[in-house]
Amino acid sequence: MNCDIKSQTAEELQKQFLEWDQPSYRVAQLLAWLYERRASQWSEMTNLPKALRELLSRQFSFETLELVTKQGSPDSTQKFLWRLGDGALVESVLIPASPALYGEASDRHTLCVSTQVGCAYGCRFCASGLDGWKRNLGVHEIVEQILAVERWNATQSPADPQTRLINNLVIMGMGEPLANYENLMKALKILNASWGGGIGARKITISTSGLAPQIRKLADEPLQFRLALSLHGATDEIRGRIMPVNRKYPLTVLANALEYYQSKRGRMITFEYILIAGVNDGLDQVKPLSELARRLNAKVNLIPYNKVDGLPWERPDEATQDAFLAAVTACGTTATLRREKGHDIDAACGQLRLRTEQGLTKHLSA
Repeated sequence: MNCDIKSQTAEELQKQFLEWDQPSYRVAQLLAWLYERRASQWSEMTNLPKALRELLSRQFSFETLELVTKQGSPDSTQKFLWRLGDGALVESVLIPASPALYGEASDRHTLCVSTQVGCAYGCRFCASGLDGWKRNLGVHEIVEQILAVERWNATQSPADPQTRLINNLVIMGMGEPLANYENLMKALKILNASWGGGIGARKITISTSGLAPQIRKLADEPLQFRLALSLHGATDEIRGRIMPVNRKYPLTVLANALEYYQSKRGRMITFEYILIAGVNDGLDQVKPLSELARRLNAKVNLIPYNKVDGLPWERPDEATQDAFLAAVTACGTTATLRREKGHDIDAACGQLRLRTEQGLTKHLSA
């Protein structure tokens, strides 16, 4: 199968157009159609000659995501369920203007993006891996999530269809982003480029469950992406209980990789810490969490657990959440508690996909 046009950089397209003996300005026109006007088919590109469009259609595929369903209202967190070209389902989550999730300034709109169909890492509390890992997303499928949400937004604001909605990305949807490293890096370079998505590197946060070698590799990348660690346990005993990846990369190995990252970047890391009742919400976890955060110049983002069908875990009550936050901050650690975004819309990663696929299976077997 031909590679998708949205997997190509400007340099790759320049080379292709040179082989075709096409003027270089045609590349700029093509890129404008893809990333400014967010075209969804070749026929929309009316200032490109028909012969060139035919060449492009023979050389490249041009897939767009199909919106299966959406949850949420325009002024709240919204979850999109997309169907890919092979029928697989993935999710993206749009988070509206709010105090900054990961940057210094307030976010306007942040999109949480998926990188895999399913997940192979089997975190015990997560819906993404309940149906196993199917495949990595291609470069174009990562890029297309942003474009698809922008197209959807254009239908909501037809008076100004080219206005960009998304100015922050969080790579924290379905899958382990650093397990799809090469595709992710190329996609983010396209989304960062002035000719592409135009999203600043420091407005892009990559989350990982703790793949230490890839964290070191990320530290050596030229672009200044932010890093978030899905920690969820500040001791090997707790983390190993709920995150199998900790067996391969225990906290000592992980901390060394994060220290290397800090030595290269010198920027604050975010620890994502999902509070799970009776598992990691005890005050005995505060000291090791705070010590690790101070050692690695990290801030802690506390997130009450979103209930997932079929899993036994529960969200702590608000008094427990508040007590944990107070104890962490009392240790001198920068921490936030987020419990208002998406709790009512299957916000846990992979939950909407799982429910939809289960519903389709029941319908087909009925």
